[in-house]
Amino acid sequence: MRKAYVVSYDICDQKRWRRVYRTMRGFGDHVQYSVFVCELADAERVLLITALDKVIHHGEDQVLIIDLGPAEGRGGDCIEALGKAFTCPERHAIVV
Repeated sequence: MRKAYVVSYDICDQKRWRRVYRTMRGFGDHVQYSVFVCELADAERVLLITALDKVIHHGEDQVLIIDLGPAEGRGGDCIEALGKAFTCPERHAIVV
């Protein structure tokens, strides 16, 4: 079962921030500065944590992974926005 997650990060070094950003692009959709929405299976979540663990400095940086629940259920409905409305990014299949 896939779950929806909000991943937010505060990285103290610009070079590490860029590495975290590039890592996150492989796992989810960039919705705001240092914030991604991801739909991940359990194995993908482990891969994400492993990848980020190698990039961040544990004494200076912080990554928050917030479980919103099942992606097909209420996952997308858990995000409430003030101001500009939040819309879940549409996913399109690309056949190569």
